[in-house]
Amino acid sequence: MPANLPSEEEMAQAQPLELLMQARSRFTQREIAEHVCKDIKTVRRWEKGETPCPAMLEPALRDLLRTPADGIMTSHHRFRFIDLFAGIGGIRMGFGAYGGECVFTSEWNDFSKKTYIENYGDRHPFVGDIVPFPAEDVPDHDVLLAGFPCQPFSIAGVSKKNSLGRPHGFECTTQGTLFFDVARIIATKRPKAFVLENVKNLLSHDKGNTFDVILRTLRDELKYDVHYRIIDGQHFTPQHRERIIIVGFREKTGFSWSDLRAPAEGPRLASIMHKTDGSEPALPWDADRFFDHDKWAVQPKYTLTPNLWAYLQIYAEKHRAAGNGFGFGMVYPDSVTRTLSARYYKDGSEILVWQGKNKRPRRLTPRECARLMGFPDTFRIPVSDTQAYRQFGNSVVVPVMREVARIMAPHVQVLIEQERTGVAQQPLFA
Repeated sequence: MPANLPSEEEMAQAQPLELLMQARSRFTQREIAEHVCKDIKTVRRWEKGETPCPAMLEPALRDLLRTPADGIMTSHHRFRFIDLFAGIGGIRMGFGAYGGECVFTSEWNDFSKKTYIENYGDRHPFVGDIVPFPAEDVPDHDVLLAGFPCQPFSIAGVSKKNSLGRPHGFECTTQGTLFFDVARIIATKRPKAFVLENVKNLLSHDKGNTFDVILRTLRDELKYDVHYRIIDGQHFTPQHRERIIIVGFREKTGFSWSDLRAPAEGPRLASIMHKTDGSEPALPWDADRFFDHDKWAVQPKYTLTPNLWAYLQIYAEKHRAAGNGFGFGMVYPDSVTRTLSARYYKDGSEILVWQGKNKRPRRLTPRECARLMGFPDTFRIPVSDTQAYRQFGNSVVVPVMREVARIMAPHVQVLIEQERTGVAQQPLFA
């Protein structure tokens, strides 16, 4: 345990209000509010004793208190960011935890927008489709965040221009793709850094042409110092989920992925499952939607119907006989799951929870899916189960993004301070 932090024993014995007051000795009301996804007025009422600090916030407050004094939310880690292809704000949550302020959001899906605004509010510009939006109208920012969709690029036109000796740039290379909109905003606003997140297969997409165009655009055309790494979410949550993270800085800062702290062995499924022993927290915004607190049991609607369970077993047996690995994925309390997908609402086959030898398995509930992605229980789910499954299946593992934010924040701050003082930066290209 780093210095200046309460011990695990002290935190385990502390009541919610005690944890809040310990946090207030190191963090502002705004910083605590951002970490637990509440507004400042609510934190102020807890602190004054006007309303009780909810017991279900204990894990989030303990997580905050485990942070070293020079880490999360300290005053020298302040920056502004924009959130593109935002989904339900998983990347935002990671960077907000390290003192980032979101000043602009873009998300075209109305259901995702509903969940996003429910949890973060809409106090800053929020646009749907980023494609027609003028880059000049995007607010100034220090960091650009984007979980952009993966699309192929047309290489033929570029090759032809090369052969004719005609000049071309990223506008020609990436035009017609959503990455183009990321690139044009970077080119216009010149943020100090960016973070792009995508599926692992981006590396091999279109025989590697897609990733090659992205790197050439970011490095050669836009002149950023670019680093990328595939990170598996199972180091942070009980889910095997490999994603590529691409980060770039306007100038060289000494950034290195070697600073990433990923536990060798992460948590297991039991840590995110509803507790049937009487200790499952009663979340007022969930009520008994996912879990019956009278019976201390997961709602029966998440158990597979006899017909669906029979179909999945026949399907799995058919593919086993053919010698391939298609089939359902049964999980247990000590499991690490397969990757949660946006199609999970269809049959739940990639992650089926074992309920006993003579019982049919069940799907994870949307609340368990939120936990599997690293969202706190304070995160509200205002949409249908079908939409919630889609949203969490398309989201990011929040603790992964929080760790990326942790190692990036000091380098962003260096560039902010250099710009403020007028100190010349190290040129990226001589």
